[in-house]
Amino acid sequence: MTFGFIRILFMLISAIVGFQLGSAFEGVGSVWALVGMGIGVLLATLIIFIEAGLGKLSLRGLSAAVFGLILALIISRFLTGAIDLIPDITPVFSSSLKLVLVLVLGYFGMIFAMRGRDEFNLIIPYIKFERQDQKDSVIILDTSVIIDGRILDICQTKFLEGRFVIPGFVLKELQQVADSHDPLKRNRGRRGLDILNKLKKLQHVNVKIQEEDFPDVQTVDEKLIKLSKLLSAKVLTNDFNLNKVAELQGVMILNINELAQALRPIMLPGETMEVKLIKEGKEQSQAIGYLDDGTMVVVDNSRRMIGQMIQVVVTSVLQTAAGRMIFAKLDTKTEERPEQK
Repeated sequence: MTFGFIRILFMLISAIVGFQLGSAFEGVGSVWALVGMGIGVLLATLIIFIEAGLGKLSLRGLSAAVFGLILALIISRFLTGAIDLIPDITPVFSSSLKLVLVLVLGYFGMIFAMRGRDEFNLIIPYIKFERQDQKDSVIILDTSVIIDGRILDICQTKFLEGRFVIPGFVLKELQQVADSHDPLKRNRGRRGLDILNKLKKLQHVNVKIQEEDFPDVQTVDEKLIKLSKLLSAKVLTNDFNLNKVAELQGVMILNINELAQALRPIMLPGETMEVKLIKEGKEQSQAIGYLDDGTMVVVDNSRRMIGQMIQVVVTSVLQTAAGRMIFAKLDTKTEERPEQK
């Protein structure tokens, strides 16, 4: 409604201006006044059509084109000055050469800036004057780590510093998960959106939505890698495949699953601990329990004590790709204790 009103007002003003200019030739009410009014309306219509066509051009692309044009005009200013130093050159040829040079450089400047608009529009907002020994790191959040939810707990403990960037394509993927027909996926997507809202409310966390997309890149993982390269940023994720692909391309990855593995308490052979036995083990006399962090504990000669909280002694620790396993035996006091019925 507002755009339509402005366009109509612009056409009326153009008609009035054309009428006034036409009247300047033979007076008010002459044919030239009507011709001027018609030309004003036609020019206004043409300008409105051009404006509507430019509406499809993004502001980011337009800013990149303007930047390229300004840079080209600056360069052409120095080059056209060098043309005047050429001896025995006619003024007509000199003017023509300068005009051609400005047009060619302006064209190439706009084209090159438009082709590199991703780098231009992403890098420029992050430029700031700062001390060289203080770096403000940029961390890009993946969809998987948002849905996981542990990022909120980590941020609340203030272990992570820097600026968190949430790409628009990640937010779009998260919204698609939240709108899924599968109840499990829908709940996970909505949980991810809730985590983002809570994350933005934290006072010490700087969260920015990056709307820039890469239409020529198909998958979200490839877009994340490209964006991280442009911003020299780290990617926070718990996606195993993204972790491996990003490392091959030189992108630094922060994996929450690896952090959780590193934060598990270290158990040495000979140490004692309490564990509740849950189920039978593979061997005839073994029973299995789990620590609070999910570590599996295999206890020998304890099948008869399934369902009890017992004291065990660590015999060995095995680190596997799936996680860590602790092998233990019954503590002497536990073995001497009479079996509970």
